Amino acid sequence: MTDTTIREYTGERASESQDEEPIEQEDETLVCPECGGSLATDSERGETVCEECGLVVSEDEIDPGPEWRAFNANEKDEKSRVGAPTTNMMHDKGLSTNIGWQDKDAYGNSLSSRQREKMQRLRTWNERFRTRDSKERNLKQALGEIDRMASALGLPESVRETASVIYRRALDEDLLPGRSIEGVATASLYAAARQAGTPRSLDEIEGVSRVEKDEIARTYRYVIRELNLEIQPADPESYVPRFASELNLSDEVERRARDLLQTAKQEGVHSGKSPVGLAAAAVYAASLLANEKVTQSEVSDVASISEVTIRNRYHELLDAEGQML
Repeated sequence: MTDTTIREYTGERASESQDEEPIEQEDETLVCPECGGSLATDSERGETVCEECGLVVSEDEIDPGPEWRAFNANEKDEKSRVGAPTTNMMHDKGLSTNIGWQDKDAYGNSLSSRQREKMQRLRTWNERFRTRDSKERNLKQALGEIDRMASALGLPESVRETASVIYRRALDEDLLPGRSIEGVATASLYAAARQAGTPRSLDEIEGVSRVEKDEIARTYRYVIRELNLEIQPADPESYVPRFASELNLSDEVERRARDLLQTAKQEGVHSGKSPVGLAAAAVYAASLLANEKVTQSEVSDVASISEVTIRNRYHELLDAEGQML
């Protein structure tokens, strides 16, 4: 074959390939071969159907989803084989590997002494890689403290998550120098509880924390000021359900306590008063009005406030209620 023939042959092949390209591109568009209408994919049936004429263009498509079905959240969690979602409550957000402490294999059999030593070395090195720098060690200690205190106070997981985010922000903005890790962690939890509408008093927070009340209050004011957190003053009514529940009082007492506090707000009695003291006094007064007597000492123990405060606020609430009547 001569050079001229080769050039002519290659030129013809090139022109043919150029002519074929538009045809391939046209085939890739999702249009119905019958009417030219648009196609829609039905993932439940595994079919591609024309929206205009209903022609089934393809069927028995591969389903990329799981092979199991779940009818509620619990079944979904039990059957799912993927890892837990990322969370701010762990210093590595739950993305690292965790080696269990049980010295057993996949079949439940105990490991030999040599294998146990090997697993212990792996755990040691795994822990070192998980906390490689001072920031990660700081986070690990602080988030552990937040989780411990939240468990002791009975706070929900959403509050722990918010407290972890607040602490991470404080760490990123370099607010920790000159302050203890426990103090900032406690202040973050206190702020998160108030933001979520499930506040705890400073006395309750101090009871589970490793720092003093004055340091908690001082660090809390500093954190919310530097991070520009918008936290409303605690509402006395938010304490009522917990106090009534711990004292085993009825819904009638809780309702009357709310009415007393609403009346106090209208009369301006609540101004400058501790919301915990007002809530405790309202619960005590409502229990007397509903003939479900509890002692001031019992209310004092639940609310972590003195009996003198309860007596003073109790008379003020009843006086405000009398003015309204």
